[in-house]
Amino acid sequence: MTVVGVPVWWDGRMAPDATTTLGEAGEFGLISQLVDIFETDEHVLVGPGDDAAVLRIRHGHVVVSTDLMVEGRHFRRDWASAADVGHRAAAQNLSDINAMGGTARHLTIGLAAPADLPVEWALDLARGFAEECASIGATVVGGDLTRADQVVVAVTVLGQCTQAPVLRSGAQPGDVLALTGRQGWAAGGLAVLGRGFRSPRALVEAYRRPEPPYAAGAEAAEAGATSLIDVSDGLLAEAGHIAAASGVAIDVRRDAFEVPEPLHAVGAALGADPMEFILGGGDDHSLLATFPDVASVPSGWQVIGEVRAGEGVTVDGAEYDGPTGWTHF
Repeated sequence: MTVVGVPVWWDGRMAPDATTTLGEAGEFGLISQLVDIFETDEHVLVGPGDDAAVLRIRHGHVVVSTDLMVEGRHFRRDWASAADVGHRAAAQNLSDINAMGGTARHLTIGLAAPADLPVEWALDLARGFAEECASIGATVVGGDLTRADQVVVAVTVLGQCTQAPVLRSGAQPGDVLALTGRQGWAAGGLAVLGRGFRSPRALVEAYRRPEPPYAAGAEAAEAGATSLIDVSDGLLAEAGHIAAASGVAIDVRRDAFEVPEPLHAVGAALGADPMEFILGGGDDHSLLATFPDVASVPSGWQVIGEVRAGEGVTVDGAEYDGPTGWTHF
């Protein structure tokens, strides 16, 4: 719809420019713009615009996960662009399906934000989110928008497993523990940003836009992984989840890791042991799995420990007194 050649949103308000806020644009004015950003696919019978989406699934298992990102808790707008936040929000949810041995297909996204938030920020968030989803062929099928005192992004993802989903609870004594994907990079980037720096740039960018090994979850399932989890909160913390769910003990070996140069540099600058970023860091969304033996570990995975009878997690056979991961409360 246009008035004298000027674009107008569906409710009659003028189309936004770079200075327009959410309060000026209105809920449905923004939604009308967001719908154009998110594409659908042949599995979507009803997409954005109705009370609920309608999807088609032909075979396998449906897997579902939900995550929240709260401004000041999970991200800061002065540390990451809106597009970066969109990439991160999508990545952490797509990774949850990956960690079940499945593939993400469809997502819904909710946005709560102050009325003075620029519309362009919200649109850039959506563009980053859509771009990350498109990297694995996933699509957005709906969402919600409301007013709040700070930005909150709520995402639900639905995926598909063509085989039985791999749970945290299947590890057995004698299994090997293996990892794939970058680990410790995002934690190093967060440490740098927390000190007011912007380098090493590789670590900062790893925090802003993680690169989960999206193909590795299904690969691990096909290879016979006995348990599987993504490293969102910390390597040792996630190993602890597997140990608790499986009723086993897990030992992680320090010498299995080669510390990359950027982590050495940050450790030296901050007076920290770079292994702390690797053992306690999250947000890279690497995958951690157990396999029956070394021979069953797929290419691209690194054996970093073993599963034993008992309980808890150790490092080199001893209790670890450093940070093991992020806690929300």
